[in-house]
Amino acid sequence: MTVDDTGSGEVPEVGAGVPEVDEKSEDPEKDPLALRLEQLILGADRRYTPFQAARSAGVSMELASRFWRAMGFPDIGQAKALTEADVLALRRLAGLVEAGLLSEAMAVQVARSTGQTTARLAEWQIDSFLEGLTEPPEPGMTRTEVTYPLVELLLPELEEFLVYVWRRQLAAATGRVVQAADDEEMVDRRLAVGFADLVGFTRLTRRMEEEELGELVEAFETTAADLVAAHGGRLIKTLGDEVLYAADDAGTAAEIALRLIETMANDETMPELRVGIAFGTVTTRMGDVFGTTVNLASRLTSIAPRDAVLVDGAFAEELTRTRDAPASEADAAALAERAEKEGEEPPTYRFALQPMWQRPVRGLGVVEPWLLARRS
Repeated sequence: MTVDDTGSGEVPEVGAGVPEVDEKSEDPEKDPLALRLEQLILGADRRYTPFQAARSAGVSMELASRFWRAMGFPDIGQAKALTEADVLALRRLAGLVEAGLLSEAMAVQVARSTGQTTARLAEWQIDSFLEGLTEPPEPGMTRTEVTYPLVELLLPELEEFLVYVWRRQLAAATGRVVQAADDEEMVDRRLAVGFADLVGFTRLTRRMEEEELGELVEAFETTAADLVAAHGGRLIKTLGDEVLYAADDAGTAAEIALRLIETMANDETMPELRVGIAFGTVTTRMGDVFGTTVNLASRLTSIAPRDAVLVDGAFAEELTRTRDAPASEADAAALAERAEKEGEEPPTYRFALQPMWQRPVRGLGVVEPWLLARRS
């Protein structure tokens, strides 16, 4: 609940409390409600042209433009559309560069990564969240009468929650980095990378209505994100019919892959799934992962059977090394027999690996995939 200026603690009535904007000084083509919402969300009036903002921040117009574009905003010429907050943001980024804490290139990366991440979040909140909430609750009311007070109530709560989640994620990421063996491993790390892909998604797009397709994709992404997080992995990104995730160890990645297959198989509304995983050195940039290991995981996904998981040789070796899977069923049987003779408990394994036929993979040469399954 928000507190009004009188301190009464009363929530403003729907349709009330919408401030007037001097539209003569604003963009004449901009909708009045859009201007009011912009002023509410930004918390400041439009005061500066880009040139004026750059001069007030003490940075060159060229650098200001680089920061602005990196954040994902279009060029606006010399329209008076920027606020005091824009000046402060420019000043802060430039100050980090001047203090030697960030290089100019790194400051631009900070702007770009933040802009890309928050742009997607904002789009989702408007498309899937606010759009539904701003349906007029009573006949005769307009969306305009509902939207402004609703945003006014939600804004501080969503802002605090965003900062909380960001701090949590930052703490987790920092913890992973400081545990790296050396400085080089902080950027180029050995990870398990997995792709999970819905089978026949292109055909589905021709048969399903747009709303049904959207619901299916959202259900898939939500299920995948929950499973990846619950079992200790990290969701890197979603691509509609495909998700990319990473894990610090092979056992975690294997468990996530099989859980995904099992969960989707038990849902009649979901298409079949296939997963490919590779283990090796991965380069991380702006929250994404790159390199041969990632490419190999993607290729393995494309050749994986339906409702099955294919892994590369390095991943299979890692599972064997950590004793999550036997090198072969013959080895497992021999170890079990030896343990029985010596009166010891036989080794237990979580997973089973079955070698598949070697095959050429475009751009990566000949690969020997392994079929991953749970060990009964």
